[in-house]
Formats: sequence, C-alpha cells, structure tokens
Amino acid sequence: MKQHWLAATAILAAGIGPAAAWEPTKAIEIVVPFSAGGASDQMARTMQGIIQKHNLTSQPVIVVNKPAAGGAEGMLDIQKSVGDAHKLITTSSGIFMTPMATKLPLNWQDYTPVAMMAQDSFVLWVNAKAPYQNAGDFMAAAKAASPPLKVGGTSSKREDNLIVFAMEKAGGVKFAFIPHTSGGQTSTQLSGNHIDASTNNPAEDVANWRGGATRPLCVFSDQKMTYSTPVAEGKSWADIPTCASQGLNVTYQMLRGMFMPGKVTKDQQAYYVSLFKKLSETPEWKEYLARSALVPDYRDGEAFVQFLKADEAKHAKLMGDAGFMAK
Repeated sequence: MKQHWLAATAILAAGIGPAAAWEPTKAIEIVVPFSAGGASDQMARTMQGIIQKHNLTSQPVIVVNKPAAGGAEGMLDIQKSVGDAHKLITTSSGIFMTPMATKLPLNWQDYTPVAMMAQDSFVLWVNAKAPYQNAGDFMAAAKAASPPLKVGGTSSKREDNLIVFAMEKAGGVKFAFIPHTSGGQTSTQLSGNHIDASTNNPAEDVANWRGGATRPLCVFSDQKMTYSTPVAEGKSWADIPTCASQGLNVTYQMLRGMFMPGKVTKDQQAYYVSLFKKLSETPEWKEYLARSALVPDYRDGEAFVQFLKADEAKHAKLMGDAGFMAK
C-alpha cells in the first residue's frame, strides 16, 4: 500500500496528472457559407490570420467556401458533421432565415453555439456617379422609376432581401431585387453600374468606396456608426447618417457568430470558446472591427444562446411579414 502511495506521489511530482483538456489533433476547418470576397469570408480569413499570428492553436486553420443554395450547402455540411470538433462555421442571421425560407431540416439548435463575435450593419450604397445625395433622393427616384430600380444583395430571402422589402414597405415603392452569391460580387455589379444600389455591409463595399466607384447614402441602424477615422473622400463611417434621419425608417443588424457541429463534448466546445475569446481581445481583431465598421458585441455561453432565441423569434416575424416563409 505504501509503495502505491509513493508511486502516485512520484507521478504527481513529475507533473503527470489527470488527462489534459481537449485540443485539436488535425487541421481546423472554418466553413464560410458564401463565396470569397463577402463579409463572412473576410471575417473568417481575418480570424485565420490572427489565430496563426498569435499561435492560438497548434493546428492549421483552413477556410472553405461553400456558397451554394444561399448558404444551405455550408449549413448542411456542418449538420452532417455531427461530433466533428475540427469543423466550425461562421454564419449570420441566415442560420434562422435559410431554414425558414426553404423548409430544409436545419435548426441552429442542432449545432453547438461557440460565440457571437460582433453585429454587422447594412448600408445603402449607390454608384459614385449616381445623382442621389441621400436616401430621400433615392426613394423619390424609386417612386418615379419604370421599370423598378435594381437593388442588389447577397442571396434571395436573406438579410439584404429582407431590407429591400422593408424599404418597399416604408416608402410605398417597388424595387427589383437582384441576388448575388456574395457582397463582393454585388459591389462589383454596383461599381459597374449594372444595378442602381445595394444593401451591402460596410466591409463589402469599402474597397470600391475608397476607389471612388461607389459611395454610401445611409446606414440602416438606430444610431450612426462610431468609427471616426477617415475612410474615403475625407469621410469616416461615423459621418454616414442613419437612413431614418433621412426619412427612410428601416433598421436592421445581424449577428456574426461561430458554431460547431452538434454533439461535440463540453471540453471541445470550451476549447473554441476560449480560443475565440482570446481572439476577440487581440489588437488585430479590434482593428478589424474598426476597419469593417462592425459593432463590438462578443457573447458566449448562455448570453449567446438567449440572444439566438430572441433573434430567431424576431426573424420569424420579419420573414412572415415579407412573405418569405416556405409554405
């Protein structure tokens, strides 16, 4: 008995204790359910770079774009990867909207919530040469237009489409919504004057704004963005007025969060919660938030789950009002 006790003491003294908490043993895959160039893709690749720079994990991080079916391909891939702790998906409010619009057997509660990294705003963008100086000018032109003005966005029956529906309802007008596979593609079409406007996120059009091809009219938020560093034309994100202040009473923001497949272990979930918490505290992430005009709003655990439940209920009403619910 004494020998057993001495052996145990020796093991502990040597630093050999209980098994370490879980860590990944192979490459970590972050699925982006949209094409390259959009805001979701930009966020995933920014995360990839920060994780590698700060050695937040011992394994490489791979970003994989799966844009088909308005994001459903990526969501289905994660759903089918039950128990795979080496896969993550970065997603937005589409985690509610895609199942609602398609009746696909998908539900965010089948996944494992990791963290909400931020909320994202939407901006009414026009071509730099367009005559509109504010949202009022644009809506007045929309009322007089025949055929309807073309407004581009990412996917149909998703966030951008929902905002365009709200614009129609608020202004008593009709638009032709043109869906694209990503915000990057939408921005390219706007800069080429193939569409009249877009509802892109700030990050999706900032390059063309800087390049003098597009410009923002207003932001679909209750309050103006807070970032005051000049971005383009001597203006900052904080200089963009709210759409409501220009007579277009439409507000909308979406989550940007990370999920794992369902039925992973608590230790595996905790590993990624810790990883993304550390990531959210790096100077590079804070710089990315400012550059992309994202609203800082990190949540994990029960706070994230409660947000998801409330946001799902909100989107069920919005989708129903827009007639986007699958029948």
